[in-house]
Amino acid sequence: MNRAKNLGELIQSGYRSQTVKEELRNNLLRFLKQGENPFPGIFGYEHTVIPQLERAILAGHNLNFLGLRGQAKTRMARLLVNLLDEYIPVIEGSELNEDPLHPITESSIKRMKEEGNALPVSWLHRSERYTEKLATPDVSVADLIGDIDPIKAANLKLSFSDSGVIHYGLVPRANRGIFVINELPDLQSRIQVALLNILQEGDIQIRGFKLRLALDLQFVFTANPEDYTHRGSIITPLKDRIESQILTHYPHSIETSRKITDQEARIRPELKESIEIPELIKDVIEQLAVEGRRSEFVDAKSGVSARLTVMARELAFSTAEWRMIRNGETHAILRMTDLLGIVPAVNGKVELVYEGDREGPAKVAHHLLGKSVKALFPKLFPSPDRIKRKKETNPYKSIIEWFSEGNSIELTALLDQKSFTETLYSVPGLATCVQTFHPGASESERLLLMEFLLFGLSEFSLLSRFSEQDEVSFRDILGSMLDGNEDENESVY
Repeated sequence: MNRAKNLGELIQSGYRSQTVKEELRNNLLRFLKQGENPFPGIFGYEHTVIPQLERAILAGHNLNFLGLRGQAKTRMARLLVNLLDEYIPVIEGSELNEDPLHPITESSIKRMKEEGNALPVSWLHRSERYTEKLATPDVSVADLIGDIDPIKAANLKLSFSDSGVIHYGLVPRANRGIFVINELPDLQSRIQVALLNILQEGDIQIRGFKLRLALDLQFVFTANPEDYTHRGSIITPLKDRIESQILTHYPHSIETSRKITDQEARIRPELKESIEIPELIKDVIEQLAVEGRRSEFVDAKSGVSARLTVMARELAFSTAEWRMIRNGETHAILRMTDLLGIVPAVNGKVELVYEGDREGPAKVAHHLLGKSVKALFPKLFPSPDRIKRKKETNPYKSIIEWFSEGNSIELTALLDQKSFTETLYSVPGLATCVQTFHPGASESERLLLMEFLLFGLSEFSLLSRFSEQDEVSFRDILGSMLDGNEDENESVY
């Protein structure tokens, strides 16, 4: 493609200027008419957030994505770049990416008069038209809007009354592009005030200079709901000037959550080839986030980030890899005991309330894992609660009786495949029960279901489960209660 190199060639080419919002609107219309997805990699928002976002763009609105952490707010803001033209012409050397047909600074207007059609033109790629700033308490008006630069004044021998001494901030430099401020409530109120005129009138003021810069910007803000954060809030006048506020949310289903985790989890290709992750393990990890969002130990106002499941899957893989290396094995299948290794991922992704702090992060992580197992158990095996309520024949009777005779088993994350298999098959009735309800299961699926069955029976209080670090043991629940001699370092779930 031959691009104009000066103003004369640009005019001759028939180029017509359009605002950023017009670009976004026109390119979105093209995507929609062609049936293409302008927001790839965003799952679960197809019937909620995305339609609202598309309508806001068509209306030419500035945006505020309001939602809890880990709800793809910043990702959606970054994807808006796809709706910009691939290249736009700018005055070569302009600090503010000025349109050659409509310069806005004194210096560029002067250059246009002096150079005429010979005014040099360069082309700016859409990837360079995105500016993102994380709002922090130390952000100043000078950072965002600009200030007088005394060094510049000295070097150019200019008076402080000359507009040439101005150093423009991030907002003016983002002219003709998308400007994103993440975590807007963290921005001090007096700094938020500085954005009012830009949003309403498109002009800026710097240290008393009477500037009327017709900035062309698409503003995008992200924020947690005001009553969910103790750090600050969006001032009412600013909120009033942001035309569309779009509420985000967590995935409504495990299937959607799994798509997100599949996309985001960073698993090395060689690990994907040597380590198999069963669908059941994926579901337990995703359910863990669901349980966290409704747990009495977790602060619901803070939310549970979708990053939890991503980091948990990565840790589960690394736990299996660790076992595989230690045992000299070349292949591994993720087990329930591998999920004991995801505790660090859970610890860093949940904010605990007072009751959760009393229990401790590790205990809460194991508690959420247990809740996940219990929620999924009825999909794979008959619920013990239903069996008891309807007085049906108990299919778990032989398993429970074996443990009630004083028997117990221990499973560790380091257990090699042969020992793992022998340990599970040592429990009478365990394999038979799995065979009864899953007759078509392969050997690897059967082993996982046997392990899952033990975890599930402990959650329904038919067995005791003791977890410590990377080890879990199953015992008779009554015997464990009467014994009362557990190690103080062990945790009972």
